[in-house]
Amino acid sequence: MWPFRRKADPGKSGQTQASSATLGARGEKLAGKFLKRLGYKMLAQNYRCGAGEIDLIMLDKSTRRTSGAETIVFVEVKTRSSDRYTDPESAVNADKRRRLEKAARYYLAAGDTGGFNARFDIVSIVIRPGARPEVRHIPDAF
Repeated sequence: MWPFRRKADPGKSGQTQASSATLGARGEKLAGKFLKRLGYKMLAQNYRCGAGEIDLIMLDKSTRRTSGAETIVFVEVKTRSSDRYTDPESAVNADKRRRLEKAARYYLAAGDTGGFNARFDIVSIVIRPGARPEVRHIPDAF
């Protein structure tokens, strides 16, 4: 509605907001399946609280052997259709880390989590049109 708003041209501006949300949801689903294949158990998906949102919260039981306790893993999933200019995981900047840590503290305080370790992982996914998704898991990212 000129002069206040132009119609978006998805071909010129890249992805629309709806397709970006769809890409993100697809990435979260792929990340969940990937981590389950590694033996993790899903505790929560798209956990929201007053402190923020966490894409996936998983339980890594394999750490019991090495550290004596299972680990609650807070996972940030970053999905892009290309990594031409930068890797998806580089979008997890200091501000995003602070928000994730704050939401994780909220989650840990709300439950009986005293006997667990905690860590933050990033799952970076690139879904190029016509190609298999590339998944990179970065354990203990920060």
